[in-house]
Amino acid sequence: MSTTVRLAVVYYSSTATIATIATIATIATIATIATIAKEITEAAEKASAEVRLLKADELAPQAAIDSNPAWAANAAATADIPHATPEDMEWADAVIFGSPTRYGNIASQLKRFIDTLGGLWAQGKLADKVYSGFTSSATAHGGQESTLLALYNTIHHFGGILVAPGYTDPAKFADGNPYGTSHVDAQGDNPVDDTTRTAARVQAERVVRIASALKKGLAA
Repeated sequence: MSTTVRLAVVYYSSTATIATIATIATIATIATIATIAKEITEAAEKASAEVRLLKADELAPQAAIDSNPAWAANAAATADIPHATPEDMEWADAVIFGSPTRYGNIASQLKRFIDTLGGLWAQGKLADKVYSGFTSSATAHGGQESTLLALYNTIHHFGGILVAPGYTDPAKFADGNPYGTSHVDAQGDNPVDDTTRTAARVQAERVVRIASALKKGLAA
């Protein structure tokens, strides 16, 4: 059995705060969850993981997307990113979820995807995997920690192994969030910076390292 870690990075982002780092030069003004997701993906690949970068299905009607230029631009820029499926979750040894804050909770689009996983959960196929999460908000103290903690409630129900970054690297004292990577984007006026990128890399490397140790131990 291969001991290469298989990591799924599953995110939702409407205006790219959670998703964009690989394309930040071209869509810097609409870029946070997607940015962090791509930074995590690149760091995990450099750590020798096999990575699937995936997005949760959009629930909003096309008219709503088209009415917001940033939303429409992000949809076009990430059109090539596959939609997450239960099969991706079964494939993965580790999963890192990403969502913007929604009233101190995860976005409904990501929650809907998680709610489709009941069949795998009932079969025990979501247990004993490594999980972690990242988020962003428009304002400081905008629900970042509660969003991650709410996400992690689900991981306990999965029987998953939660691997938060903690303060396991000196760089974590710069961003100050032991629960996961997070960023304040100030409605797009504060693009992802080196502090957030470093936090994302620390988190990705830790998830891959722990997942690798777990996988090798189980294979021994």
